[in-house]
Amino acid sequence: MKDNHSMQKVPEEWREGDRGMQRGGEEDKETLMMELTKLVQKAVKESSWWERRGIDCSILAMAFISLPAAFLLLGSSQVVCFVSGLLVMGMAHAVITVKGTHLSSHGALSESTAWGQFWAVFFIEVCGSFTARAGVKAHVKMHHAHTNVIGLGDSSTWKIPFLPRSVYLFIAPLAVPIITPIVAMGQLKGQPLWAVVRTVVCVFVGVYSQYALLRCVSGLECGSALLVMLLSRAMFSLPYIHVNIFQHIGLPMFSPSRRPKRIYQMTHGVLNLPRNPLLDWTFGHSLISCHVEHHLFPSLSDNMCLKVKPIVSQYLKEKSLPYQEDSYLSRLLLFFHKYQELMVWAPPITELVGVQ
Repeated sequence: MKDNHSMQKVPEEWREGDRGMQRGGEEDKETLMMELTKLVQKAVKESSWWERRGIDCSILAMAFISLPAAFLLLGSSQVVCFVSGLLVMGMAHAVITVKGTHLSSHGALSESTAWGQFWAVFFIEVCGSFTARAGVKAHVKMHHAHTNVIGLGDSSTWKIPFLPRSVYLFIAPLAVPIITPIVAMGQLKGQPLWAVVRTVVCVFVGVYSQYALLRCVSGLECGSALLVMLLSRAMFSLPYIHVNIFQHIGLPMFSPSRRPKRIYQMTHGVLNLPRNPLLDWTFGHSLISCHVEHHLFPSLSDNMCLKVKPIVSQYLKEKSLPYQEDSYLSRLLLFFHKYQELMVWAPPITELVGVQ
């Protein structure tokens, strides 16, 4: 039996009032984002070049400077020296291929557009063995523009639902160094010929350079050189994949036809992990403890995200907007115990996010 109240006609003035309230709410959210943007822009303008870009560029430079020592140590017959060389190379590789590719994909390493494009190709293709065009498109134009929107930015570089949870979380990520260039070649379909040639040449130069230096400088045999390449490139694969899924999956998802305003979308669909000296150094603040800030202001460098973090967190809390934070261990346990719900039954992704 139908409810008589549900059959009553709603007065037109009530509908107009509802629409007015809805428009007012949308305008309020837009105003909030504008107010926060002004506060952040003020902090950026008052910052020196060293704070805006210098600190992060110096960290990347130190990673490159440490590589000669790593190659020399890897040529030692002493176990301690060899292991030290492997650790140095693994850490340098993580800084260059995670922090470097991420910052360059957002143009955060230079104010010059031309230099920004150069660094994107260098870090993503030469160092990261991926295609810059597909990486920037998938990460910046899809993941950031459509964060947690189902079918557009519901991202993870790593959704393989047929794998058991232990294999998925702790073993399969070690294959990332092998999978990345293979996936990159698949992403070249439909790209201009010049882009295909550039990517193939850059990826080959990056991979072969490391192999040749391990043979010539470190004096390793073919098999040993390949093994060292795999170990150094896979050293931070586990936390890389974990961070990639921890900060978005399991949080609110949005429909493409009913997506919220930007400030609501980012504050509900993004999560910060606590400060971690190792991961902050290798991956960058914007991927660890300042991921909310990064999604609200993606063009900021890691150091600037850290500088504006108190401004953003205080503003969001004052406006009763969520500022989501959780520990690495807590998220790991959540994904381990709710693997089926979060990773197997979740809506399938339709776009590969090549760069985190």
